[in-house]
Amino acid sequence: MPAMDAAGRQIVFVNLAHVFTHYGLLILATAVLAMVVQDAQGFGGLYGPILALGTGMFVFYGLGSLPMGWLAERFGRPRLMAAFFLGTGGAMALAGLAPGPVSLALALALMGAFSAIYHPIGTAMLVDAAGARVGRAMGLNGVFGNLGVATAPVVTAAVAAGLGWRWAFIIPGLLCFLAGLVYLREGAVDAAKAKAASRPFPEIPREVVRRAVIVLLSLAAVGGFIFNAFTLLLPKLIEERLAGSPDLLPVVGMLAFLVTLCGGATQFTVGRIIDRSTLKRVFMPLAFVQMPGLALLSVLEGWPVLLVGGLLAAAIFGQVTVNETMTARYVAPALRTKLYSIRFFVGFLGAAAASPVVAWLHQSTGGQGAVLAVMSVFAGITIVCALFFPNRREELEPELWAKSLPPRAVPAAAE
Repeated sequence: MPAMDAAGRQIVFVNLAHVFTHYGLLILATAVLAMVVQDAQGFGGLYGPILALGTGMFVFYGLGSLPMGWLAERFGRPRLMAAFFLGTGGAMALAGLAPGPVSLALALALMGAFSAIYHPIGTAMLVDAAGARVGRAMGLNGVFGNLGVATAPVVTAAVAAGLGWRWAFIIPGLLCFLAGLVYLREGAVDAAKAKAASRPFPEIPREVVRRAVIVLLSLAAVGGFIFNAFTLLLPKLIEERLAGSPDLLPVVGMLAFLVTLCGGATQFTVGRIIDRSTLKRVFMPLAFVQMPGLALLSVLEGWPVLLVGGLLAAAIFGQVTVNETMTARYVAPALRTKLYSIRFFVGFLGAAAASPVVAWLHQSTGGQGAVLAVMSVFAGITIVCALFFPNRREELEPELWAKSLPPRAVPAAAE
């Protein structure tokens, strides 16, 4: 078996970083179910206010992504990835040591700031290293991110039930920090960028790029809210509709894991399909599932919640792979990191709104039905975006873009 090259090793670390990013952001969503029982005196016994402590984490997660394109030009992408591992891991461990609500909120905000590095930097590095099979690489990367989303509730629940909620933050924090130390041994060579420089990118008509970017940024805001709200409410939704008791915390975590696993399987499948199909053809069915699925989930009870929840996870997570491939197909490498920064900034503003909205609506209505109803409205906007996105066969045959360009003006011959 041939040895893995430098670009291949970078892809491994990028995928690992994706796991830690989504895992860390979702620890609180399940840990709060243990905190209201184990540490009610220090943090209060109410679900909503404790969950709202994560608002700063998601705000900095979104705001922090905006300057990453500029920081990458100044310090280089590998140094920023090292900062991600070390900073995210350290802040995660600090959250587990927090003595009260204020210190926990600050530690989570710090973790969000360092986690902001991953998507604009890591995704751009992945696309550069993937070559012609961007869809497959994105799909596999999505599986790793989904692994973080899926394991966060089940592992957090098990650790919190066995060792206490604090260790649910400390253990993954130390593992993330250790991964950073290993990554530092790779040095500061951006092998993915060097590999991408050898591949020409086609010139695409400006109006087509403009249309794709408008859809992409619109999806970022709407999809960020839907994705984050769904992953945040899932443990509590299962507890309310199925488990019925906080004492069944490990069961809640396992059921949430099984639902989220559907999303991971879909992302890998979608990634492979994308390399053989236009993005719109893959995007349309994923978009049309979400609105009725969320509306139905708002009223369901019992075991059907798992069936519909799994279908929604497949659509919501599968769409993420489509969205990230849009940038790779329509934006030149020189501008890709900056656009990823803007796109994830817009997306995570929507994601930041999810935490307080879920907490407020749950506290106001006493359940998750209102949250799901609001999400179904946002899903309607996703359908509009899917209808508006370009459907060009040039995506699969880039050499055809040259025929789509307007004729260049030819200077008149000198008399």
